[in-house]
Amino acid sequence: MDRRHFLSLLGAAGTVATLGHSPVAQAEPASAQDFDFIFLTDTHIQPELDATKGCDMAFKKMRTFKADFAIQGGDHIFDGLAVPKSRSISLFDLYDKTQQDLSLPVYHTIGNHDCLGIYTKSGIEPTDPQYGKKYYEEHVSKLYYSFEHKGTHFIVLDSIGLTPDRAYEGRIDAAQLQWLADDLKAQPAGTPIIVTSHIPIVSAIDSYSPVPATPPAHHGNTVANSSEVIQLFEGHNVLGVLQGHTHVNERVEWHGVPYITSGAVSGNWWQGIRLGAAEGFTVVSLRGGKLTTRYETYGFKSIDPHNT
Repeated sequence: MDRRHFLSLLGAAGTVATLGHSPVAQAEPASAQDFDFIFLTDTHIQPELDATKGCDMAFKKMRTFKADFAIQGGDHIFDGLAVPKSRSISLFDLYDKTQQDLSLPVYHTIGNHDCLGIYTKSGIEPTDPQYGKKYYEEHVSKLYYSFEHKGTHFIVLDSIGLTPDRAYEGRIDAAQLQWLADDLKAQPAGTPIIVTSHIPIVSAIDSYSPVPATPPAHHGNTVANSSEVIQLFEGHNVLGVLQGHTHVNERVEWHGVPYITSGAVSGNWWQGIRLGAAEGFTVVSLRGGKLTTRYETYGFKSIDPHNT
């Protein structure tokens, strides 16, 4: 797969202000315009369970909306964590080909399942040049970055913290926190800001989801150091934070900022409804400096439903 396939549409989305790890210099505030975009997450594409058909259906439904671009909220594939490298790369190729039906500029967010070989059973050694986030960063997107569109500033975060025992947790690392602080500081006062993170920064998922029989070894449902991230948002015009990972539809508001978790394109990992959320994606509208969202399903029927 050629990284250009993923990024060829990116340039059409408008001026990319920061597609790297250094913020732009502060400028005069731009007048924010009205527009719509698509937030899709957790496609978990795979050859099994009609997942490729489902992704194709979802992308074609997205095309029916007058959206300026799309943001992919992470977990493009299923799975990169625990399978051989050849399988992971073939899944990214499959995703790339299927995404062509979307015909929109796409900005990408890294998800935990987009990391290669983290689990020991993958057979991939940490010394492999494509281990962990390296393949994603080389072929898909920068891990965290920001961009501008019609007067709104977008920030895409990397919420996947890799742990020494070859697992992951939700975490924004120290270098990224400093980058985020600098990026926010560079924005003129009042600039509308939208943030995306694969693993939720704020969520109530632990209050209503079933308790696992075995407690997880790591903090995986939300970002473990979320308080450090939230503190940086204070004093800025953050219109909303868009999140994935949990495959639920949820909105939690804290200090005036809505933290909006979208249901998954894959629903319950291609096995029906996940805690009441069918397979779908979120349409985001900006009107008069306000953000609203609506969840859209696309009619996929699982061949092996296990609804929750």
